[in-house]
Amino acid sequence: LYLIVVLRGRVKLEKFGVGGRVQIVRMFRPCEFFGYRSFFAGEVHSSVAIAMEQTHVACVPMMVIENICQRNAALAVYFVRALAIDLGHSEQRQVNLTQKHIRGRIADSLVFLSDKYGFEGDDRTLNVQLSRDELASLSNMNTSNAIRTLAAFADEGIVELDGRRIKILDKQKLKRINITG
Repeated sequence: LYLIVVLRGRVKLEKFGVGGRVQIVRMFRPCEFFGYRSFFAGEVHSSVAIAMEQTHVACVPMMVIENICQRNAALAVYFVRALAIDLGHSEQRQVNLTQKHIRGRIADSLVFLSDKYGFEGDDRTLNVQLSRDELASLSNMNTSNAIRTLAAFADEGIVELDGRRIKILDKQKLKRINITG
């Protein structure tokens, strides 16, 4: 088992659910790490990491991390804090994905992606490209609902779509939809 650190690129973590349905549960950018939760929980990995583009990672054996944590309380506290933050984000995401309407879920995902990856040079185009299937998975909905909702957002002037590229034209309106669900 390894602690995996993303050095360059983007990685998505997927879990398989009922009927083999795929759910994106987390996404990582450079300087973020994963693979430690299941080790500390004494569990087998239950998700799959997939590079979303050309990606470079570093793999540190978890036994090395555990040995250092046993001798270095500051590092142990760092991992406890990282787990607590991840748990808080997961709890909020669970509420968002189960209690918001479809528009709110897509808005939540677009705000999440803008916060996570930022924008390209125009300060509007998301600095990550997802297929409609991936956006649907991230938003806990089927692909046709994701496509319809994105098209409605485009018709309302909230976003502009160009293949996998999404340009956010009205971030304030998107945030309002995200808040109201």
